[in-house]
Amino acid sequence: MEDWKTALLSEGASIAEAIRVLESNVAHICLVVDGEGRLKGTITDGDVRRGLLRSLTLTEPADKVMKTTPIVGRASQDIQTQLDALRRVQILQLPLVDDDGRVVGLVTTKDLIAPGPRDNWVVLMAGGLGLRLRPFTEEMPKPMLKVGPKPLLETTLESFLLQDFRRFYISVNYLADKVRNYFGDGSRWGCEIRYLEEKEPLGTAGALSLLPERPSMPLIVMNGDVLTKVNFGQLLDFHREHKAAATMCVREYDFQVPYGVVRLDGARIHGLTEKPIHSFFVNAGIYVVEPGLLDALPIDGRRFHMTDLFEHAIGKGQETAAFPLREYWIDIGQLDDFTRANGDYGGLFD
Repeated sequence: MEDWKTALLSEGASIAEAIRVLESNVAHICLVVDGEGRLKGTITDGDVRRGLLRSLTLTEPADKVMKTTPIVGRASQDIQTQLDALRRVQILQLPLVDDDGRVVGLVTTKDLIAPGPRDNWVVLMAGGLGLRLRPFTEEMPKPMLKVGPKPLLETTLESFLLQDFRRFYISVNYLADKVRNYFGDGSRWGCEIRYLEEKEPLGTAGALSLLPERPSMPLIVMNGDVLTKVNFGQLLDFHREHKAAATMCVREYDFQVPYGVVRLDGARIHGLTEKPIHSFFVNAGIYVVEPGLLDALPIDGRRFHMTDLFEHAIGKGQETAAFPLREYWIDIGQLDDFTRANGDYGGLFD
């Protein structure tokens, strides 16, 4: 990687500064160095998101999310040796250091392996009735409403295409012909689109039972009424790092109690908190599912939601992971959301 110096981050920087470095270099890694250029640790997107799950704030020191014992290589090693190191420990980036531990380069899988289309399938759920957006959805399914200059679902499709995904299934039910007639087989976008026909609404996971074959790689599932700038490659990396059967994207949601909260011990008041704010992580409607988990789907046409699939995995003791979103995200469920998304579109997606 020729411009590896763009990945350098000074020791003592904040998490916010680490995010800026992550987003500004093509390797998507921070190499944390001291004043002499010696490598102190590395930070990846997954490290930051795990910090967010621990309720760390962006102003806190980046070393709170830093890996302090990263795998490193030597600039003197040949390319095959560097590639073997990446494969052996299943990492995407390999910092190169000299004998004094100073960073002298950075190698990534993209440097050593020619990039190509991703083999992961993407399922976009576009069969809902959109009742809360009537009358707009009386003649058009919600994912086909225009946000900015084009249908919401087209913006989502193009986001995946920019990140090298090429095979799509779209789940349809309500006004299904509006979706099929617009997207066709996907050839206009240089991709393959097939349709999962729900004769009756099957829920947010039930449509997966209509897949004609089992995928060979983790499957991305996304609600068709979500507008986001999430990096789906980073989502897949996070899913793989956690060896999860299923991963759910989550958003932090704050709720302020509009009254003073009284803390009681029986009848005795032992504390008062004026209008406290409670924070929760909520489901963001984007998921990664391992192929084997699809065996849990009912085949009798019962409604089955993604939350049911996660409950099944949890009940079986399988690993499930939460991927906290820090990118733009909005669920276009009501008129206010629709209006806000149209206002946001120009500055984010044009």
